[in-house]
Amino acid sequence: MPAHPPTRLAEPVPAPRGRGVGGFTLIEVLIVIVIMGLVATFAIPRLNLEGYRVNSAVRAVTASLTYAQRLAVSLQSDVRVSFDLPNRRLRMHEDTNNDGLINGTERVTYTNLGEGVTFGIGAAPAVTYTNGVAGPATFNIVGTQAGLPMIVFRRDGTASETCGFYLNTTKSMAANRTSEVRAGEIIRSSGRIIWYTYATGTWTRGN
Repeated sequence: MPAHPPTRLAEPVPAPRGRGVGGFTLIEVLIVIVIMGLVATFAIPRLNLEGYRVNSAVRAVTASLTYAQRLAVSLQSDVRVSFDLPNRRLRMHEDTNNDGLINGTERVTYTNLGEGVTFGIGAAPAVTYTNGVAGPATFNIVGTQAGLPMIVFRRDGTASETCGFYLNTTKSMAANRTSEVRAGEIIRSSGRIIWYTYATGTWTRGN
């Protein structure tokens, strides 16, 4: 029986010189990188970073105030939230004995507004709250604690008063821009917070 000649395995065909596994030359890859860099250079300045920052602060403040209200119901005692303009943050005081004073056994926590965000109305006009009253100041709040504007959440979930405040960015205030201003209103009867935005040049309720 005649022997069959040995089968030759096909030799791999080398890729064209200068091309990678994916079929792109180094020069082509570099061109794509340069184009992406140019696109990013022109696109980034158009992003409203200030708007993102203040909206992030709105979410953080909403979460903190909502938590304070629910905590007051859970603890069956007052929870006091102060608005700290110099440090750009909220201070939450669990007033377990309802005496209005911070003592060594009562818990105090803070919520920062975030980078570049502060309290302030800036160049925007005053918002009119749901009770028909305008809020011309940065803090339209009667209550205070240790010199800071303060709201109290009671054991039944209500707030000590209907009041309001403004959030803004430091850059927007310096440039007299009003599109980043946000107004917050706390409803006394429900403890709920309502937000307004001036992004379109007029106050619009956001929730």
